[in-house]
Amino acid sequence: MSSWFDRLAERRMLKARAEGKLSGLPGEGKPLPQHPEAALVDPGEAVGFRIMAEHGALPEEIVLRKQLAEAKAAYAAATGAEDRRSAMARIAELDMKLSIATEARRRFLR
Repeated sequence: MSSWFDRLAERRMLKARAEGKLSGLPGEGKPLPQHPEAALVDPGEAVGFRIMAEHGALPEEIVLRKQLAEAKAAYAAATGAEDRRSAMARIAELDMKLSIATEARRRFLR
């Protein structure tokens, strides 16, 4: 599915390449940086989060998502029933905090 916007963007990129505007840029020939946290959010929000992270300000949602992933790993590694119960409580707490933070941001953006 190709829209007029996709075709316009493609034409501009081809024109810039033909004019040599895309050579000699920083990072040319290197792989794109990995942003695994971007897989957890909407692509539009991921851009804003990435810009904030590059300037040293991680949004609360990203911090909570990382903590949640760590808590899930701790649950998977837990061997005893008490350890699993404690890890599950931590997962529930972080999941609730993440939901609250996400909803607060969405309400703020309306």
